[in-house]
Amino acid sequence: MKTLDEMVDQLDRQEKKTVAVAQAANPEVLKSVKLATEKEMAKFLLTGSSKEIERLAEEIQLNTSRDDIIVYDCKEEESAEEAVKAVHMNEAQVVMKGHIDTKTLLKAVLHKEYGLRAGGVLSHVALFEIPNQDRLLFLTDAGMNIAPTLDEKVQIINNAVHVANQAGWSQPKVAVLAAVEVVNPSMEATTDAAVLTQMNKRGQIKNCLVDGPLAFDNAVDLRAAREKGIHSEVAGQADILVVPTIEAANALYKSFMYFANAKVAAVISGAKAPIVLTSRADTAASKVYSLALALNSNK
Repeated sequence: MKTLDEMVDQLDRQEKKTVAVAQAANPEVLKSVKLATEKEMAKFLLTGSSKEIERLAEEIQLNTSRDDIIVYDCKEEESAEEAVKAVHMNEAQVVMKGHIDTKTLLKAVLHKEYGLRAGGVLSHVALFEIPNQDRLLFLTDAGMNIAPTLDEKVQIINNAVHVANQAGWSQPKVAVLAAVEVVNPSMEATTDAAVLTQMNKRGQIKNCLVDGPLAFDNAVDLRAAREKGIHSEVAGQADILVVPTIEAANALYKSFMYFANAKVAAVISGAKAPIVLTSRADTAASKVYSLALALNSNK
């Protein structure tokens, strides 16, 4: 798979899953719903003001009375709760953030009674299509964990590998990034990377190949890795980049978007169901890519 459009095309459309959208009363959100229904990707449960949803839907010529769309009327402040409850009750299989702030949605996701927490770490998994690159590239964690511990990094890798496995990568190559490619006891990122590599070799991290520490160039460019004398199945060929802190991940994420004109799909993994947590500024097309990644993650 080399493009995000291929990921959309490969979705199983025989048994459509239902996506619960928290606060759907927004033009870009409804445009993404329209695009997804035109591509027959999923069914939708739209929460929020039914009058406002129907008014905006009419403006973009989205028929909300069709069989694959249900509008659930509720107050804006209740929309996240109702979307998460729908997944909790198995009326939907994916949660999607609409025109609502992330904090409100995650508060519902983590609710003790009806929330979707599975007991481990929740982490952000992004999949990029970068111009002039011959493969898609995962990046984690750019949105949830600020400075993950070694144990949290294990869970972050497991979450990303799960998403990749479900999307079609049977044995993804995971590069654990640091500033340098050698172990330096004074640099925690390098020592953690070495331990994670060893854990993978001993079967404690499964369904992938892990190597680190690797600097960014050695992780993604085979020529750079060879010039440094690094020989592994991951170096220069990484499918998943695991970044040590949220600041580094956020900068890398935005560099891909603003300097490389990348396309992106992103989900929150580690809950009982995938969570589409796109930015309010994301286009409808970007939201559709993220939907496809989430739907692939819920096989």
